[in-house]
Amino acid sequence: MGDEVKSKDFGLKAQKKILGKMASKSLTKKIIDEKTYDILDEFYKVRRQQTGNKKDAEKMLHNIIKVMIKVGVLEKNDRFSADEVKLAHKLQQKTKMAAMTIVSFYEVEFSFDKYVLSTQINEGRTILQQLVENHLTSKSKDRINSVFDILGDTEFLELLFEPNGNYKDSLAKIAIRLNELLDDGVL
Repeated sequence: MGDEVKSKDFGLKAQKKILGKMASKSLTKKIIDEKTYDILDEFYKVRRQQTGNKKDAEKMLHNIIKVMIKVGVLEKNDRFSADEVKLAHKLQQKTKMAAMTIVSFYEVEFSFDKYVLSTQINEGRTILQQLVENHLTSKSKDRINSVFDILGDTEFLELLFEPNGNYKDSLAKIAIRLNELLDDGVL
């Protein structure tokens, strides 16, 4: 019995490690649905334009994908305790609320409030960190912080939501895809 538990733990670690190493754009297209992929792709484009740094944008995208895969593996293998399952539901609700806020800010002129959205995003970070506390390495937790430091940054959000700014097309695509995910019940 003890060996079975060890082999399951080893198998889970190997699965997280292998999938984490394979977190490339081509694999992502196969694992993540098209709408989510389109959203990630737009965030990548915005980050790349804002920083002028392809590596930085790729790192952000890579970190998002790795975290999504690892949390998915944990969930698929029923690794979360009852309390962690509650946290996962709370995270899902927070993500849904942030998505609805983005869509609303996009659709209703002059409604954008960078502090409201930043707060929602960073509350999601806190819940996600609590969820993975006992499951992921400090390196993975740093990846989470890196992603949320970017996406929850008020300057990043302000540039993204600027009405006649450089990123209005990307924002439109993000909002449309988020709205579709909400309508489909994915979020």
